Amino acid sequence: MNNTQNENEIRDDKLWRIAKKRAAFKMLLMVYILVNCMLVALWCFTNGVKSYFWPMWPILGWGLGILYQFVDAYMGNTVFSDEKEFERLKRKK
Repeated sequence: MNNTQNENEIRDDKLWRIAKKRAAFKMLLMVYILVNCMLVALWCFTNGVKSYFWPMWPILGWGLGILYQFVDAYMGNTVFSDEKEFERLKRKK
């Protein structure tokens, strides 16, 4: 019984970490969208649409960070899984 309870606590810890990562990603994505919309609006209202589109640089740069956060939050537990790597090594043995 104690072993099962310990395993459930470990799973709950993992689920809690995943939930925190996903919530942080959603907040970061919302900030990313709002800030970049403001940058595009600033570009549009100050220089007009005929000038150089400088907001692409923060959109692209920050977007790479957003992509990394997405992979970590939603695919990290499958792509970078310790358990899967352990199982892979066990099979080679």
